[in-house]
Amino acid sequence: MAPGAMNRWTRSLSDAQPVPYWLDDPGRPRPQPALTTSETCDLLVVGGGYSGLWTALIAKERDPGRDVVLVEGREVGWAASGRNGGFCAASLTHGLPNGLARWPEEIHRLQELGARNLDAIEAAVARYSIDCDFERTGEIDVATEPYQAAELRDWHEETVRRGLAEDVEYLDAEAVREQVNSPTFQAGLWDRRGVAMLHPAKLAWGLKQACVRLGVRVHEHTPALTLKPYGAGMAVHTPYGRIRARQVALGTNIFPNLVRRVRSYTVPVYDYALMTEPLTEGQLASIGWKNRQGLGDSANQFHYFRLSADNRILWGGYDAVYPYGGRVRAEYDDRPETYAKLAGHFFTCFPQLEGVRFTHAWGGAIDTCSRFSAFFGTAHQKKVAYAAGYTGLGVGATRFGAEVMLDLLSGERTERTELDMVRKKPLPFPPEPFAWTGIALTKWSLARADAQAGRRNLWLRTMDRLGLGFDS
Repeated sequence: MAPGAMNRWTRSLSDAQPVPYWLDDPGRPRPQPALTTSETCDLLVVGGGYSGLWTALIAKERDPGRDVVLVEGREVGWAASGRNGGFCAASLTHGLPNGLARWPEEIHRLQELGARNLDAIEAAVARYSIDCDFERTGEIDVATEPYQAAELRDWHEETVRRGLAEDVEYLDAEAVREQVNSPTFQAGLWDRRGVAMLHPAKLAWGLKQACVRLGVRVHEHTPALTLKPYGAGMAVHTPYGRIRARQVALGTNIFPNLVRRVRSYTVPVYDYALMTEPLTEGQLASIGWKNRQGLGDSANQFHYFRLSADNRILWGGYDAVYPYGGRVRAEYDDRPETYAKLAGHFFTCFPQLEGVRFTHAWGGAIDTCSRFSAFFGTAHQKKVAYAAGYTGLGVGATRFGAEVMLDLLSGERTERTELDMVRKKPLPFPPEPFAWTGIALTKWSLARADAQAGRRNLWLRTMDRLGLGFDS
C-alpha cells in the first residue's frame, strides 16, 4: 500500500470518536438501581447482555409467577451486545459450513430450530414494541477472488443437493454488483431470509424494558462476585448485597465464569469496527444497496458490513486480536492501527465513496470457543446452567441458548437438550504460553491461505482434522 494512499485513507479517521456508535445515543436509558440489600428469588440471571436478557424474559413468559432477578456488572448492553455489527442470524452453528462439518446428522434439525428462533426474535420485537430498526433483509456472502467465487458456486450446488439451500441464491459478478456495486465483488450467495439487520444496543435496551414490564427485578452496576451453594439453592454475593436463588443462569460469556471449570473453554478475541457519516443520496446511489442486505466477504480474515437506519455504513472485522493470557481489559477496546487498516480496506471496496468520513471507531471482546458455536452445561447438582462461546454470532443464537439453559434447569428432555450440539462440549484451550502460540500460528496460517488462493497449510489441515479453530 503506497504511503500516499494510506495518508489519504487515514484522514477519513480524523474525527472518529473511539466509542461504539450504537451506545453513543442520547436516548440511552438510565440504568436500574444497584442491589444494596439481600434478596431471594426463584431464578437469578447473571449478565445483562442478550444471553441473560433473553433468559429472564423467556423465564417469565414460560411461568409468569416465577420470581426472577437479573444482575449486570455494568449497564445492560454495554459489552458485546452493544458493540456488534447488528447481524441477527438464524444460524445456531456459526454458519452452515461449520454446522455441517461438526453435526452432519443433526444439521437439518439445527437449521429448522435456527429458523424458528429467528422467527421468534422477530415476533418478540413486534410483541414488545422494541424499536431496534429490525429489517429482515438477509445477507450476501461475497467473493473477492476468483477461487472464492468458484468455492461459493460449488458450495451452493452442494447445499442444493443436500436440501439445505432454501431461500439462498447464487449471484454471479454482474448479479451481485446489481445488489451492491463494488469493483471487488466477483460472486455472492444471498441468504434472503436467514439474517436480519438491527440496532444491537436498542435491542438490548428494549429487552430490558420488556423484562421490567413482566416483573423481572433488574439491578445494574451489580457485579456477581461469588457463587456458592446455600441450603437447597445457591447464593451470589455482590459488592453491596446478596441474592439467594433456587436456580442460577449464567450469561456472562467472555467474562470470567462463576463456574471456574468453564473458563478454559473460551478465549477473548478483540474485534473492531468503523462507522461512517450518513451517506448522501448521491453516495448511496453510487453503490446501489437498495435491498439493504448485510454483507460479509469470503476470506479467512473477513470483513462484515451493513447499512444503518440512517444510511451509515458499518465496516468491521478482519483483525482478530487475542491478548496474551486471555485478559479482558478496556484498553484493548481501542486499536488505531486496526482502524487505519480497516479504512484502507473500506475505500478499496468502495472507491466511489472516497471523501466519506468515519464518525466512530471501536472494539470489543468476543467469547470464542474451539468449535466456534455455543456450548452449554450445568453445575452444582443442576441448580446452575450456563451458555457461552457464541464466537461473534450471538445476536440471534443467544435466544436459543437461553431456551437451552431454561430447559436444563427444568430437568426436562426437550428437542434442544437431546442435540449432540447441546450434550457435548468443545475442546478447551490449553494454558499459556501454548494458547497464545497456537492462536498466533493459526492466524498467520489463515492470512497465508488468503494470500495463496485459499490453500491451507499443514497446520490448518491438522486443526481441521481435530475440529479445532480460531475465528472472529
